[in-house]
This record gives sequence, C-alpha cells and structure tokens, in this order.
Amino acid sequence: MAPRKRPGSRKPPEVVVCPTSKRSRSPPELEPEEAEELGVKGPGSSRRFDSGCLWAGLASLRVPPPGRSIVRALHHHKLGKAAWPSLQQCLQQSFVHSLASYRILHKAAPFDRRATSLAWHPTHPSTLAVGSKGGDIIIWNFGIKDKPTFIEGIGAGGVITALKFNPLNTNQFFTSSMDGKTRLQDFQGNTIRLFASYSTYNFWFCSMDVSAKSRVVVTGDNVGHVLLLNMDGRELWNLRMHKKKVTHVALNPCCDWLLATASVDQTVKIWDLRQVKGKSSFLYSLPHKHPINAAHFSPDGAQLLTTDQKSEIRVYSASEWDCPPSLIPHPHRHFQHLTPIKAAWHPRFNLIFVGRYPDPNFRSCTPYDLRTIDVFDGSSGKLIHQLYDPESSGIISVITFSFGARRKLGCGNESH
Repeated sequence: MAPRKRPGSRKPPEVVVCPTSKRSRSPPELEPEEAEELGVKGPGSSRRFDSGCLWAGLASLRVPPPGRSIVRALHHHKLGKAAWPSLQQCLQQSFVHSLASYRILHKAAPFDRRATSLAWHPTHPSTLAVGSKGGDIIIWNFGIKDKPTFIEGIGAGGVITALKFNPLNTNQFFTSSMDGKTRLQDFQGNTIRLFASYSTYNFWFCSMDVSAKSRVVVTGDNVGHVLLLNMDGRELWNLRMHKKKVTHVALNPCCDWLLATASVDQTVKIWDLRQVKGKSSFLYSLPHKHPINAAHFSPDGAQLLTTDQKSEIRVYSASEWDCPPSLIPHPHRHFQHLTPIKAAWHPRFNLIFVGRYPDPNFRSCTPYDLRTIDVFDGSSGKLIHQLYDPESSGIISVITFSFGARRKLGCGNESH
C-alpha cells in the first residue's frame, strides 16, 4: 500500500466551529461572551417551496425583531393568555434574528482527507469527535489548549461512515466504517467490542445508530442489510431490508422502537422493531425520485426529514406517513469526492439546516451562488437565513448540534 500523503501542497478539508452570516452589510461587532456560539457536520399535490435566492438579496432575509419581548411572551403564557405554539414561535423568531451575530469560533484541518462524520460529546459541550475518509478520528476539546486526541486510521478504505458517543459510558464511542466493522472504541482507539464485521472489502457498513433506552445498536451495510444487536454485541436479527446500500438508519428519539432506514434504492422505510419479521414487514415505504442520503427524525419524533442525492428535501409528518410531504427544492447534488450532504434539525426549534452545493442546473441558481449553510422553516419550508464566511468557503456536508444550553453547531467543510 502506498504511503498516505499528509497535509502539504493542497488545502486540507476543514472542521469548522461557529460559522457566521456575512451579509452585504456587516452587523455590529459583539464581545465574545455576547455572541451566540454556533459550533462547527411524494406524488400528488405535495406542497413545494423554492429555496433559490440572489446573494445580493440576502439582506432581505433578515428576520425582523419579534414584535414583543420574550419576557412578555413567557408572562402571557404563564397567565394562560398565550398557547405554547405561540410562545415557541416567538422564541424561534428571536433565535433566527440572533443568527446575524453568529461567527466562526474555531476551525481546524486535522486530516489529509475530508471529514465524513461528527458527534458532540453529550456531557462536555466543548468536545467534538470527528471521523475522516481515511479512518482517522480526533477527539477535539476546543475549550482547552491541549492537543486534540488523534486516533490514526488505516488510510484508503477506512472511511468512518457514522460516529456516536456511547450514551451509557461517554468515555467510549461507536463507529461504523468502510473497513467492514461496526464497533465500540475508547478514546485511545482500542476496540472494546466488535458488534459486526465482514472479512472482505466487498461489504462494509454505511450507517449506525444507538438507543440508550432499549440498549440496542442498529447498523446498515452497502448491500441493503440492516443488523440489530443488543449492547452486549448479541445479534437479534440480520435482514435485507433494501435492495441497495443503506445510507442512513435512525431510531426515533421518543419511540425508540420506531426505525427509519434510507437507501440508494430511492426509498425510506419505517419499521416497528417489535414486529420486524422480514423485508416486507415495514410499516411504510416512502418512495423518492432519487437515491437518499439521510432520514432524520425531529427531536420530538413527530416529523421525518429526508435528503436525497439531487435537489430535494422532504418533511414527513409522523401522524400521516402516507400523505404527500412538504417538498423543499435545494441544491445539494451527489458528487463522488464529496461527503454526502445531509440536512439536520435544530434540536430545539422547527428549523432545518443544510449545506448548499451550487448547481448550474438548479432552476434558481445564479452565477454567484455561494456555498452557504441554508436555514429553512420546518413548517413553511421557506428559506429564512443563510450562514456564510469567506474564510471557510468549502461545501458544508455534515452538520450536528451540541448538547447543553449554549448550543454549537459542528460542520464538516469540503475544500476544493
């Protein structure tokens, strides 16, 4: 095997913490402690929304200040004069308005290959784990000056396809990878438990999720199989649920017996883990026009967000899976040398964050379309903000929010 190239002549991929909105007119500078931290990865009569816009017109996307203060809204809610949805909308508008002050907090280029997966530590909000195309992993605590923990991968063929901290022991993390393994590791890179393994490079694992409540691990491979295992590593079942690669698996955060699987066979399937008996035992099959990168349940478990490999984001309602979804046109086409772009929910508000990959064939494309992080209203499907910094202008493929009161957003940045 040829030796791996280390960062040198070309600009390496970046992991970005805290992107900011750079608009035609810069907002007033804030003191560091004042700035909100953002860390940096159907048929029929479907509702359709347009996400295209001119960069010159981004200033018009700025959400005006809420008509009433949050304190007043909370007071009215306490008195019974305002329903919870009204209060939630007020809080969301205030948050969107604050996006104008967001800025990059930290940026790093630790790998010689692109970042492919991100995970925030559940109890240390300044600690971010990042996996790469070469199988390298860093545990990066940017709250201290110590050098990040670096776990070296195998190089070519070692892509970290999914990464999750162990909810039962946060000094460990789960990974799935193209070396054909789904495993539990410690911060020194030692394998604590091997959950699934292939002895040939013809098969590998593309996706993984974990449930603390049910104490199960679910992982999907490149030929359509999905495996369910308990935390002891015992296999509960191994079934071919899709015809092709399973790009994403997600357990519902409120009903963890509800599983969503996404595939390049252009379907997302919903399963009840308590009733899985074979490939036809799904609850719902949601057909798409193109292969699918991801299917994420919303934090309250009531909606499902899907991202295809072309130019469409969909929002399904958990109460009406078979009804036409909300469709959001958005340029994020698939490219072989780009980490697949996956839209993500904000953990508190009904907002969708997704990286933009400008496409000249997209109907609303402009010659100067930028590689922004686009923010959509999950209810209306409207584009309400764009985050951009010229010093970190790569394509944002992977996005994830930190835990805790001061949430940050981690982004995997492609540099070309």
